[in-house]
Order: sequence, then C-alpha cells, then structure tokens
Amino acid sequence: MRLRLVPEETNWDFFRRAKATFGASMVLVVASIALFLVMGLNLGIDFRGGTTIRTESHSAVDVGEYRDALQALELGDISITEVFDPTFDADQHVAQVRIQAQEGEESVTAETVAEVEAALQEVDPTITFPSVESVGPKVSGELIQTAIIAVLLAIGAVLFYIWLRFEWQFSLGAVAALIHDVILTIGIFSILQIQFDLAIIAALLTIVGYSLNDTVVVFDRVRENLIKYKTKPLKEVMNLSINETLSRTVMTSGTTLIALIALLVLGGDVIRGFVFAMTWGVVVGTYSSVFVASNILLWLGTKRDWSKPDKTEGNQFANVDA
Repeated sequence: MRLRLVPEETNWDFFRRAKATFGASMVLVVASIALFLVMGLNLGIDFRGGTTIRTESHSAVDVGEYRDALQALELGDISITEVFDPTFDADQHVAQVRIQAQEGEESVTAETVAEVEAALQEVDPTITFPSVESVGPKVSGELIQTAIIAVLLAIGAVLFYIWLRFEWQFSLGAVAALIHDVILTIGIFSILQIQFDLAIIAALLTIVGYSLNDTVVVFDRVRENLIKYKTKPLKEVMNLSINETLSRTVMTSGTTLIALIALLVLGGDVIRGFVFAMTWGVVVGTYSSVFVASNILLWLGTKRDWSKPDKTEGNQFANVDA
C-alpha cells in the first residue's frame, strides 16, 4: 500500500486558462518591479556598508530608549529592530542595531562601537553584545556588483544550456520562468522589507537551479512525447507530459517544502531570510515550470520531428509515484 500525493493517472488541462494564469504572472512581475522601484529593498549590512551590533539582554527590548541613548552620539542613520524567535528563552531578548558607515571611514571604528555599547549599557546594565559585523562602503558596492553579475551569468548559462539541449523555444521558456521567479522573489522581499543580504543572493541562485531542474524534467518529457506522438497537437502533448511528470513534481516540491518549513519555524532568525526565500522560490518555481515556461513554449511552437531520437531522453525519476 503506497501513499500517493496525486492520483496514479491524471488528465488535467493545464492550459484551459492559459491566458489568465500567464496574465496573472505578468501582473505580479510588473507589480514586483514597481514595488522594488518605489519601496526598494531593506539592504543588509553586506550591501549598505556599516556595522551591525547584535544585543542580548534579560530585560525586554525598548527600541525607543535604545534610540534615545544613541541619538546623542550623532552617528547618522541608525536602525534598531527587535528579533523574535520561538527558540529563544523567556528571558532572552535580542535586538540588532545597524549603524551606517561614517563619512570618510571605511567602516564604523572600534571606538564608535565601544561608545554605542557603553550607551546601551546605561539603558540596560545586563545587556551583552554577542556579535559585531562591519562592512566598508567600497566592499559593499563591489558585493552588489558581484551579486548582480552572478545572477545574470547563471541565467545566461541556463539560456545557453537549454538551447543546446533542446531548441531555442524551450530555452526562451525556461529563461522566462527563471526571470519570473527571481523578480517575484525580489518583489516579496520589497513589500515585506525582509533584510536582503548575501544569503538571499545565494538563495536566488539556488532558486534558479531548482526551477531549472523542474522545467527540464517537464521539457524532457515533452520532447520525448513529441517524438512518440507525431500527429497529436502540441497542446495535447504538453498536457500529457505535465500530467505524466506531475507525481514527481509534487513529491519533490512537497518534501523540499517540509524541510524548509521546519527550518523556517525552528532554524532561528539568522537563517530565516534565506529559508523564506527558498520556500517562496520552491512555490513560484514549481508554478512557473508549468504556467510560464510551458505557456511560452506552447505559444512559440517547436519542430515536431527528430530523425535521430536522443538516447538520453526522458528522466528516470519522471514516473516515480508520490
């Protein structure tokens, strides 16, 4: 008796509302870009330059008192946020104090950090400082440039790979899905103002790989069925292919989400942004493989005959029961 997450045989029409699903995706992409332009991102210390001081105390965090204590130091932009985590003890109160890089300085000096710590200890003598992280503005600018290049190179490599592995129509569909996933992830970070740092860039690159994997599985089955059913309309072939790989898709995404949700709840605030990005990316990546990449392939069309079928066609995990 095996557990099945989806029926053994499905015959769902994934293109019945193709215009609506693709249109919704485009609306979300435009909205994400608009949110990014209007609200921006809550850039972490990696990209902004400056110093982040993590505080911990037995007394409840009073953001107002912390800010009043630091205002006299005239350090410019200071951000104070209380950190909440279900794994914290009842008397464990954590906050993050972010200080912008000072003019003419590569980073906040050790003397300034000491002044900040002394000012906060006047508010709460029990306060401790588990970690202090500093990044200079020059380094942060280089990190932004490197991060953008890394994402663009990853998408470019995918475009080239799919073009060689399949056809250019498949390549455009896959890359459109990847761009869709990256933009929507940036959009959700913009609207929720979750801290965006180097860990999120790592998550974006991981999302690109995950989404590509799911898309390639579907496309591989599409190509296989195009050879097998030479007279069947492309829409029917693609519906058949998606239904045949649906069990594998649900099983892979489902098990990945179980692990990610566990980390999201129990993993602590240090990795929460990364895990949230991964969780969101798995959801939108699975969606885009079917409703973005496949829609574009259907509209572009593709050749229907290969004289020499690829010996590596298909995927050994495509028919795994879930």
